[in-house]
Amino acid sequence: MKPRATRVFAAAMAAGAALALAQQPASPPPAFAPPNLTEKGVRALAANCAPCHGPQGRPVAGSAVPALAGRPASEIVGLLGEMKDGKRPSTLMHQIARGFSDAEIAAMAQYFSRQPR
Repeated sequence: MKPRATRVFAAAMAAGAALALAQQPASPPPAFAPPNLTEKGVRALAANCAPCHGPQGRPVAGSAVPALAGRPASEIVGLLGEMKDGKRPSTLMHQIARGFSDAEIAAMAQYFSRQPR
């Protein structure tokens, strides 16, 4: 084969392969790890709240951010659920709450409810 013909043939083969791949079904979405609801895992999840709500759910004195420590778990679950569903206005928490499963929210609520104020 001549060099030009070889290039044309290779390009045609590559285009055919690309077309065949494009018609393949998409691979399934990745399976995510189940929530880590061990004591250590819940502490790690709750640590995500510290930048705003303070360590163990106790914000700095005078902060406008509400404390989580010592609040009833059912209250925390209810508030986060309302934010997650968009029923309660918030600046950031409605987005953050959507990232947690109901089981993770319940576990973190239990954790914060046991923290001293």
